[in-house]
Parts: sequence; C-alpha cells; structure tokens
Amino acid sequence: MDRLTQAQSLAFNPEPAPARVHGGPGRDGAAAWDFSTCANAAGPCPQVLDALQRVDPCAYPDPGYHALRERLADWHRVPAGRILFAASASEFIQRVSAVGARLMPGAVAVPRHAYGDYTTAARAAGRAVLVAGAGPATLRWVGEPSSPRGQDAAPPPDPQRVPTVLDGVYAPLRLQGASRWNWADRQAVFVLHGPNKALGLCGLRGAYVVAPDAEAVDWDAAAWMQALAAAEPSWPLGAHALAMLQGWPEPEVQRWLLGTRVTLGAWLAELRGVLDAFGFECRPSVANFLCARPPEGAPSAAALRRHGVAVRDCASFGLPGEWRLSAQGPQALEALRRALRAEWGG
Repeated sequence: MDRLTQAQSLAFNPEPAPARVHGGPGRDGAAAWDFSTCANAAGPCPQVLDALQRVDPCAYPDPGYHALRERLADWHRVPAGRILFAASASEFIQRVSAVGARLMPGAVAVPRHAYGDYTTAARAAGRAVLVAGAGPATLRWVGEPSSPRGQDAAPPPDPQRVPTVLDGVYAPLRLQGASRWNWADRQAVFVLHGPNKALGLCGLRGAYVVAPDAEAVDWDAAAWMQALAAAEPSWPLGAHALAMLQGWPEPEVQRWLLGTRVTLGAWLAELRGVLDAFGFECRPSVANFLCARPPEGAPSAAALRRHGVAVRDCASFGLPGEWRLSAQGPQALEALRRALRAEWGG
C-alpha cells in the first residue's frame, strides 16, 4: 500500500468515537427535577418566548439571513461577512472539524475535560485527537467558561497561529469574574455562540459564529470561510431559530438575562450549601453549574433518578466519580435534599 492509499484508508477508518452522553431526557423521559443540563433554570426568556409564539412557520426564511447577519455583526462590531450560521452549536462542531480536515489535515486538540462532541466530530472526520498541549494540532478547541467544571480558560499564547474555536455558549451564564480573553484574542479565533441555554430554550436549536479577522491570523481565513459556507446546509435556521437569534441582542432580552444571573448566583450558592451539608467535595465554578465529588457511601446518580432527580455523571468527561449539577430553584433543591436523605440518610 503506497503512502497516499494508506492516508486515504486512515481518513475513512477513524477510531471508534465514544458513545455520546448528554444531560436532559433519556429513554425514561424527562426528570421532574433536572440538574443534569446547564440551561438557565430561571427561564425561559419571556420576550423571546412571546416572539416564538408569533412566528409564522409557513414561509421559508431568507436563505441568506441578511437582516439577522447585519444585526449580529453590528452587535459584535465586526463586518457582516464574518458571521456564520449553524443549525446548532453541535452542527458547527461537526462542520468545522470536517472542513478543517480537508484544508489543514492533522490532529485536533481538545481540553483534558471537555464536551464530548469535539472528539466525536474529530474522529468522524478521520482525525486524531490530542489533549491540548500534548502535541501539534491543526484545530484547537477552548471552552470559556469550560465544561463540565465551569472554570476560566485562558487563550493559547498564539491564538493566531492555528485555527482555534472558542466555544462561548456558557459565556452568557458566567456568574462571577471576567473572561481572560481580550478583544485581540477573539479576533484571531472562531467564537461560537449558542444562546438557547442562556435563554432557557434548549429544545430550540440554532447558533452562530463570529469568524476570525483574516488580517489577524497566520492561516488562510478566507479559504476557511468559503469552505464553511459551502458546507452549510440550506436554511440552517428555521423560522423559530431565526426569531430566537433576532431577539438575542435586544436590550430587553439582555436586561432579563442580567437579572437571571443574580437569581442563578443565589441558587448556585444554595446548591453548594446542600451538597456541602451531605459531605460532597464541590469544585469552584464561575458559571451556573458546578462539579462535585460525592463522599464515600453516597447514592449513585441512577438512585437519585428513581426519585425524579437527574444529575450529570461526569465519567464521559474523563471525571469518573464526579457529578455536574446546575443551579435550580428552591423546589428542585428540596427534591434533591429529600432524594439524598431517602437514599442515604446523610
């Protein structure tokens, strides 16, 4: 087998991807008290919900999304040509991984503990996966705040050198501190935005990306933009996703979000108090969720599910033995407390 044939064989026979694991409903349906997703539990946003109820789904949206593109470009203070749309954040993860494999073949670098779709998409595109810093890569992922632990993530020292995606879907749900990414850092990377979590509307799919400034990077950003646009499905945003993204920059929506962050901060502190009382080791977090390690003898996540309480087991993040829990309201917290007492009597 010559080198070209061997390379082609490797490209179409990627390593088996790990099983996809997500929070939220599963085979048994939705939990009555769901701590397993990171959606804004103070939602849904009433202004966007009202807009959704007025959507006319009978007509196609503008396939170029010209008005929305201009609106988001103005909000982010970038040229409209730097706005890309995606059917969801996960769809963009798949697309940029596949497009990057054609334009700049090589490994994908992911954080040590990260959203599993980065690895799944890389392997589907026939790419090797490395832990960030473990070797050379031609595509890099950074989550800020990070998932699953909700911690700050610094920009790489050379953001302009290698195509990099800053996954910022949890940025609107930052409850404390400030991002370590400055304006110049952001101009050198793809910044991925998925407002549905912040709006409390996870069932509504739709996302967008602010692409790098071509003058700020050492690689051919224009070629990447053209290839990503060519690989985009027609009408990636349906009428409802279009309404969500149109509402996202509105001052009323952003004021509502600001208020919910105050509420979520109080709920997260109460969650930490409940877990501390039962002997959990809680990790620091700047977002609306945290990771915690149960003490010896604690009930399993599956045991809590029998009481209608869902938490996110972190084994798929490379953190076996830890749970991720999101800030939830008083009734959910009381349900968690009751479930722990019933299973463990802590």
